[in-house]
Amino acid sequence: MREGPDIARIASLIGDPARANMLNALMGGTALTASELALEAGVSMPTASSHLSKLMEGGLLTVASQGRHRYYGLAGPQVAEMIEAIAGVAETIGPRRVRPGPRDGAMRVARVCYDHLAGEQAVAMLDRLIDRRLLLRDHGEIRLAPSAASHFAAMGIDVEAKARRPVCRACLDWSVRRSHLAGTLGAAILDKILTEKWARREKDSRALIFSPPGKQAFEKVFLA
Repeated sequence: MREGPDIARIASLIGDPARANMLNALMGGTALTASELALEAGVSMPTASSHLSKLMEGGLLTVASQGRHRYYGLAGPQVAEMIEAIAGVAETIGPRRVRPGPRDGAMRVARVCYDHLAGEQAVAMLDRLIDRRLLLRDHGEIRLAPSAASHFAAMGIDVEAKARRPVCRACLDWSVRRSHLAGTLGAAILDKILTEKWARREKDSRALIFSPPGKQAFEKVFLA
């Protein structure tokens, strides 16, 4: 490409299997150390450090120091949405990897996508919010309906708070191949799910496991 964004540079950073595994490990929204990312990538510490330096230089990661440790995270939601979209393409046309068993089934039902809910429950929630005219879909973009602010405020979600990122954004779901809700509203809904203890994070996984009462409460609020 002679003009426009340098797609090849970003693609080459993500295209390495070890770096792809590191990025995918950070999709849970939790910052990880270099040693933890080395385990995720299946490489030695020196090799992991080299990969992390390249991802940092490419603008895909940020790092924060706390005591003796350095914690790496995705550079922002735009990076997370790019990885989720690539996963959707890979799921559709790419070669299949060995499935990890029951956990994979849980991932398809509900999981964390950086800072918002993804999976079948998330796609169903977005569909229902649009059906109820709380969110409006316009040429693939999602925006709040005029009545939405008071509706979400009643459940403790302030959609009018100023933020640098969009309130609503469609994020392509790799497992359902349709959109779920990202943006500050998507993040606030996930916060509510976890605060209300409707669901818990599965250990060492992005999967969210709803308790029976939690699932009932979630569906009453967002799917009814």
